[in-house]
Amino acid sequence: MVCLGEYAVSEEILINVTPRETRVGVVENGMLQEVHVERASKRGYVGNVYKGRVQRVMPGMQAVFVEIGLDRAAFLHASDIVRPTPVAVEGAEPNGNGNGNGNGHVPSISELVHEGQEIVVQVVKDPISTKGARLSAHLSIPSRYLVLLPYARTLGISARIEDEAERQRLKDVLSPLIGDNPLGYIVRTNAEGQSAESLAFDVAYLTKVWRVVQENIAKAKVGERVYEELALPLRSLRDMLNEDIEKVRVDSRTTYDNVVKFVHKFMPSLDDRIEHYDGERPIFDLYGAEDEMQRALKKEVPLKSGGYLIVDQTEAMTTIDVNTGAYLGTRNLEETVYRTNLEAAQAASRQLRLRNLGGIIIIDFIDMNDEEHKRQVLRMLSKGLARDHAKTTVYPMSALGLVEMTRKRTTESLARQLCEPCATCNGRGQLKTAETVTYEIFREITRAVRQFNAEKLLVMANPMVVARILEEESSAVAELEEFISKSIRFQAEEHYSQEQFDVVLL
Repeated sequence: MVCLGEYAVSEEILINVTPRETRVGVVENGMLQEVHVERASKRGYVGNVYKGRVQRVMPGMQAVFVEIGLDRAAFLHASDIVRPTPVAVEGAEPNGNGNGNGNGHVPSISELVHEGQEIVVQVVKDPISTKGARLSAHLSIPSRYLVLLPYARTLGISARIEDEAERQRLKDVLSPLIGDNPLGYIVRTNAEGQSAESLAFDVAYLTKVWRVVQENIAKAKVGERVYEELALPLRSLRDMLNEDIEKVRVDSRTTYDNVVKFVHKFMPSLDDRIEHYDGERPIFDLYGAEDEMQRALKKEVPLKSGGYLIVDQTEAMTTIDVNTGAYLGTRNLEETVYRTNLEAAQAASRQLRLRNLGGIIIIDFIDMNDEEHKRQVLRMLSKGLARDHAKTTVYPMSALGLVEMTRKRTTESLARQLCEPCATCNGRGQLKTAETVTYEIFREITRAVRQFNAEKLLVMANPMVVARILEEESSAVAELEEFISKSIRFQAEEHYSQEQFDVVLL
């Protein structure tokens, strides 16, 4: 049980495993807050290290495309090749020497690599939509408490560890462990309060891992993976399991056994938190997690006050529109708007996590005149985002009531993992009306008879469209037949979508 401000937060992790799909849900106070999905056919690539080959150099973009064995060539920017002086990771404070120029200048991409050159790279962002994977030549391999930076001679401490005495203790513990080791390390937030033995174990583990990676690099061919990130269940526990998690429930005996071994090896003090779930109800039916996932695929999010959010994800950005709906409030309009915006800020922060929405996000709050109300709404939004594992940046509210923010995302959103564009509307989210399609058919008939000779015409279309033509447009059809001097027959086709039709010349 963790206390956030005046609120106590109860946390659980649910792990649901089926032969082809694994799902991990994070539940806080009985409500699903986060969900991660991994399918055997589409396992993510983030964290994997490959031996690649530079395929194409693009000086204008200061970047290259690299062949790493995926369907599309991956993207590598010059800034992800240059090794600058050690920089903060997770807000870390480095205290070592790098091997870059240290003045912020990035050399030309042509000075750094050339076509055909072999290069070892790590995937930092999965292929998303039409974009290939994003790469970095700055490799990093995480363990429970540390992140190994094999090419950076540094020791940094996460900025989230705020206690100065603890920061110094961690440096004092790790400095002799690292010694003259040429590898760099970042101390993760999870390391706070951990014993010297636990940290020494992680240093030894990462040293062994890097030795194996080096051996793999030496013998690998271009396009081959030389290091693979952990599978979803173990990766989730490595990154999220801590003293605040009261329970981890796993519904697969095999995965449970693997989890127990992993936790016992890396976090023995949390052994008692792991539980094999063998209940009759599916594990994601606990706390209504399955229903919450289904609701997260809808555009509208109802608020308890009667207001609602409209979440719209596009290629460029995600917009969240706040509406008062049926909420009338108790005092006046300003109070109603304020209360709705407060609730919307809380709901929006949850939806960003639940839907795994990233990139540029615009939240359109209802206009408020009171400056203190605006501050309180922003504070509520920031408070809701405080428990988000993804990095978020929130900017001040504009005069129009818009809040611009960014959220770091390395994988596809929940909707894009689970859904595909509608075959009927091709992802537009709307259909032409039967009336619109009717007039398109009339224009197509006129166009067809001008181009081709035919005695009569057959129109095949959706039953709704055909019914409308025969019932409401019968006089228009008669006029059209007279105008083109040909007869027209209409045939309803059940498998045609509302926008689909064919004009056949007979």
